[in-house]
Amino acid sequence: MNITINRLNFVMPNADIADVKKSITDIYGKMPFLIGLTTDERVTLPKISENNKVFVGDSINALANNAPMLPSYLNVADIKSDLTLYEQLDELEMLALQLVEKIQDTRMLCGSEAYVSSLTAYRLFEAAASAGIPGADAIYDALKQRFAGQGQTGQTGPTPPKS
Repeated sequence: MNITINRLNFVMPNADIADVKKSITDIYGKMPFLIGLTTDERVTLPKISENNKVFVGDSINALANNAPMLPSYLNVADIKSDLTLYEQLDELEMLALQLVEKIQDTRMLCGSEAYVSSLTAYRLFEAAASAGIPGADAIYDALKQRFAGQGQTGQTGPTPPKS
């Protein structure tokens, strides 16, 4: 990574952060039916797929056309509602995942840029301390504490990632 190329140089204004948080809260308000599953439920629940979705549609039609043959607790309206919500959430999930991926990617890049630049500064303070520049040794000693106990590989500090 080239530290002279800063792909991101932006700080969100606090008002924008507050607006985004409010928007997320508003989304939760529009979707009060959202639930959380346990890890076990995520593993064990039967899951719908494109093939299963066709099956569900076919069974809804069969149920609607042959209701007297089945017990009354098998409610066609409830099954239709579940399938409709599944399809609605499928569309929203794609949009939300795209947003989350962009947030994660942006966060990863800005974190990387800050870390790589900090490693460069660390190396420069190390060189300045080695050269006897007054005050540099205190800065270097404070910064090198981050790498204490990580073992020695023949180097005196971390190696910044290569670009």
